[in-house]
Amino acid sequence: MPTMLALTAHDSQKAALVKFVKEYAALLSRYQLIATGATGDRLAQSTDLSVESLLPGAMGGDIQIAARVAENQIAAVIFLTDSLYSNHATTDVTTMLRVCQLHNVPLATNLATARAVILSLAKSRIAHLIFNPISGQGNPNQDLKLIRQILEPQIQVQVVFTEADVSPGQQAHEAISAGTDLIIASGGDGTVSAVAEAVMQTDVPLGIIPRGTANAFSVALGLPTNLRAACETILAGATKQVDVAYCNGAPMVLLAGIGFEAETVERASREMKNRLGMLAYIIAGVQQIADQQIFEAEIEIDGQVSKFECSAITVANAAPPTSVMAQGFGEVISDDGLLDVTIGLSSGEAQGIAARFQGVGAIAELFAAALVKRPTQNEDILSLRAPAIKVTTHPPQKVVVDGEIIGTTPVEFECIPQGLTVLSPIVSV
Repeated sequence: MPTMLALTAHDSQKAALVKFVKEYAALLSRYQLIATGATGDRLAQSTDLSVESLLPGAMGGDIQIAARVAENQIAAVIFLTDSLYSNHATTDVTTMLRVCQLHNVPLATNLATARAVILSLAKSRIAHLIFNPISGQGNPNQDLKLIRQILEPQIQVQVVFTEADVSPGQQAHEAISAGTDLIIASGGDGTVSAVAEAVMQTDVPLGIIPRGTANAFSVALGLPTNLRAACETILAGATKQVDVAYCNGAPMVLLAGIGFEAETVERASREMKNRLGMLAYIIAGVQQIADQQIFEAEIEIDGQVSKFECSAITVANAAPPTSVMAQGFGEVISDDGLLDVTIGLSSGEAQGIAARFQGVGAIAELFAAALVKRPTQNEDILSLRAPAIKVTTHPPQKVVVDGEIIGTTPVEFECIPQGLTVLSPIVSV
């Protein structure tokens, strides 16, 4: 069901409509409001609500509303009529009645039916769908059509398309400020992470419809990666709380890579990912093994500082098995209140080709650990769990957080236990 409401009234009923809108302003503020010219002007002057004014009714404003009804953009129409008075300049309700009947859209023509419509809408959930049309390799128009077909019979969905110059996180913040029952993110991991960062530490649940290359966030949390199954999970309404984290004060929902992983992500260009998908990261990783330099690291936990020579450090809040460099324990637990730290150590003796084979062996060990969900036994891999950690390196190393390079070390991490509510499959007991 759409989240747009149409408001109009005959001249003798405009004051009654303004009073009605003021009475239900809190509920109406959650919707996109449109109105015919004079009605829209009076509502804008008399309330704090945002109202899109169309043409005056006598000039075709009612036809503009009818067109949006026919395009399935309107949840309900409130058209307060005066059946005792009419002239050539008074909008006829007949056209609106006909189009609303054809498209099964509620039409209220007096205050009693208007209240019934509003109270019915009050029981509906409103969702803002942050939709990235350029994510993945599918057809975005078909994807969006299917999403709406599945969700809209039960949820009122307002679609917000991502824009090149606006962060999906900012769009999610605006939706929360406007009033929403849930936020849905549909796109790749970048879109999902940005929206999750906006929703974290609020009481608004997050639904995820993954349409990206890796869909790491969904896989890490055990959420469906199939579009239909993801929508059905959202409709079911079951939630679970998972941890989130901060890296240098900025939100982190997945993981951070220092050294090897950051360099690998930088090697995998957008063109490469579009062409090869997940294979792009594998190729970039193999290339990076040959070039990775050893660095010194200082790890501070609870005031205690330890020093290591290493080639990679991964700090994970949540991570799928495919994030191999996070698998020191064999599995990253997303709701334990702890960060998983995996450190690829250097023996100090391996050089050149030997060091490269050492790196390949460590990655193979981590991959095997993820398959069986058991900690690795490789002595070149150190695994730690902590609620907070500070990492300093010499020389400074690049840092990637949730797939984006954010700068270089030093970095500080803090876990926020159960800081995010996500819509998840119902778990059978």
